[in-house]
Amino acid sequence: MATDGSTRAVVRTRVYRAGALERDDFPLAQVSDYLSQADTVVWVDLLAPGPGDLDVVAEELGLHDLAIEDALSQHERPKLDRYASHEFLSMSAVRLDEANRGLVIGQVSAFVTGRALVTVRHNGGFDLADVISRWDSSADLARHGVAFLLHGLIDHVVDSHFAAVQSLDEEIEELEDLLFDARSRDPEVQRRSFALRKSLVTLRRVVLPMREVVNALMRRDIGIIDAEMVPYFQDVYDHVLRATEWTESLRDLVTTIVETNLTIQGNRLNVITKKVTSWAAIIAVPTAITGFYGQNVPYPGFARLSGLLTSMALIVVISVGLYVVFKRRDWL
Repeated sequence: MATDGSTRAVVRTRVYRAGALERDDFPLAQVSDYLSQADTVVWVDLLAPGPGDLDVVAEELGLHDLAIEDALSQHERPKLDRYASHEFLSMSAVRLDEANRGLVIGQVSAFVTGRALVTVRHNGGFDLADVISRWDSSADLARHGVAFLLHGLIDHVVDSHFAAVQSLDEEIEELEDLLFDARSRDPEVQRRSFALRKSLVTLRRVVLPMREVVNALMRRDIGIIDAEMVPYFQDVYDHVLRATEWTESLRDLVTTIVETNLTIQGNRLNVITKKVTSWAAIIAVPTAITGFYGQNVPYPGFARLSGLLTSMALIVVISVGLYVVFKRRDWL
């Protein structure tokens, strides 16, 4: 829902009591009221917030100024920062835009306290509907409080990484088909190779740091995740490792494709050079013979029919002989 006229953010809220969803979309000012009650966990989402919006949340939850500054920034790398009263988490979900074959990044920041999760998004690029669907489909885990909410959020982010890597893998398979096409497709191969390398570099920047983020969340000294939720986060961590390894292997594969394309271009140039040289050698034969018989000095067969027939026979025999030799050696 929208807040009052003093704020421009779109706000969505939820409160869970004793592991069950109690209320959706309550006013932001009631967050502290719910947190003052026992057995409640609150989730707040802010879409396109301004400084004033986060000031309200900071007052309700006691958030650190540096964390608020990071939440307002749209270019934060994935990380987990610890403060006295809360943790600050920054992540990015990604998807492949089919139109321009580029990656679309949806950044989300999260303030994590013992009984509250506040997510901050700058635009609609982050699919919140999928996160809510994950929460609703695993409502039996809601008794674990913030750890349950955090797992659904991180699981969505990591799954988006997997989907993006899979899409890029399919793009590379198509590129491999172009690479060995009978008809030369060098400009398209080069253009798509560059686009894929750029996408993989971008993806690596958001996937690689997630290992540290998830690993840090599972540390016992933080105390966010209880023992029953650890296996779920271990599963997410395994997915992070697989996505990272997959991304790295695709980067190596694209590099190999670029190098292979250069090798193929060199081979094609060698074949063309070989064929041109062979034809030049064949053409040189009649040029040399007609040049010899075109001299203005007497020679055997000068100004006679026998000279003409001899020159013609030499041109045909030598040219055909060279053609046969070059053909057998696959020079033509």
